[in-house]
Amino acid sequence: MSLLINFGKAITLIAWLMMAYNLAMPFAGNIGIILNILLGITCLMHCFQVAIFHMLFKNLLVLRKQDYRQVFIFGVFSLLSYRQQVLAQVKSS
Repeated sequence: MSLLINFGKAITLIAWLMMAYNLAMPFAGNIGIILNILLGITCLMHCFQVAIFHMLFKNLLVLRKQDYRQVFIFGVFSLLSYRQQVLAQVKSS
């Protein structure tokens, strides 16, 4: 499972880099417009995931700003890794 999570994080990071590059040096044609729309949708979805993360994990883990950043950047893949941390804590208790 952690291999899948790390692979997903790598793909997500590549997508962020492509969308950020498109902001600095827009691609020609419709692809540039599509990437800008995807950037907006991605930001909204990841903000929603940060809110979910806060509601679900605030009582289970000590949360730092870095944790919120991780969830904003990597989205569901970070949520899955934090879920694994919580499950590991429950098993060891």
